[in-house]
Amino acid sequence: MSSMQQLSQNNIKVIINGAAKEIGRAAVVAVTKARGMEVAGAIDSYLVGEDIGKVCDMEEALEIPIINDLTMILGSISQSKASAVVVEFTDPSTVYDNVKQATVFGMKSVVYVPRLKVETVSAISAFCEKASMGCIVAPTLSIGSILLQQAAISASFHYNNVEIVESRPAPALDFPSQDAIQIANNITNLGQMYNREDILVDIPARGQVVGEDGVRVHSMVLPGLPASTTVNFSRPSEVYTLKHDITDVQSLMPGLLLAIRKVVRLKSLVYGLEKFL
Repeated sequence: MSSMQQLSQNNIKVIINGAAKEIGRAAVVAVTKARGMEVAGAIDSYLVGEDIGKVCDMEEALEIPIINDLTMILGSISQSKASAVVVEFTDPSTVYDNVKQATVFGMKSVVYVPRLKVETVSAISAFCEKASMGCIVAPTLSIGSILLQQAAISASFHYNNVEIVESRPAPALDFPSQDAIQIANNITNLGQMYNREDILVDIPARGQVVGEDGVRVHSMVLPGLPASTTVNFSRPSEVYTLKHDITDVQSLMPGLLLAIRKVVRLKSLVYGLEKFL
């Protein structure tokens, strides 16, 4: 066996579920370029039969057609006994069944599906625990977003006033966004009550209070804006500002590759990429 074949055999085989979406296409390119892994399957109900390399505008076809049958791909890859990871870019209604199927075939999963309910995560966690199978559920794949959240927790012990201002390009569905809600939750129940001066003010223009400790969130939706999150902490004579902008889905790829590399060694579910930074 040639050393190239040997290398390819040791590669993590990555199956992208939701491969025709913008983030799925970016993931195909990122995994193809990354060392130690390769795309082994592309699943979507859109562009079925098209070569995923061509769909991603890559120079060469990958000779992997998009198919709409997870079980078939899982079955064929499980024969090879290689390390395999299914990346889920699907939707909340199908995630549990997909991860369960991957687990039955002895494969790990990385899940990046917005608006996933706590009950779904708990059910997946229980199943993975029982099967001793690794899974990472990532509310965000953005490393910058996680660093901002960690910095916000540190800052919250030193300031009594905080407001989150976020922007998203239209059309955006959920406001406040998952990011803003997570930051608000992270800095809530730390023994701090924020914005005491106007905690009872119920004027919509003052922003929505998220959580019990008075964190206010202001959301803007305008075409042309980057996806941006700003956390303003203040006290008299001082403002401390944390800001993070995302201009393209490419920014999520380092986090995705990190998750793929880490999940192969896990034996249970881990929620969030924080543990690996």
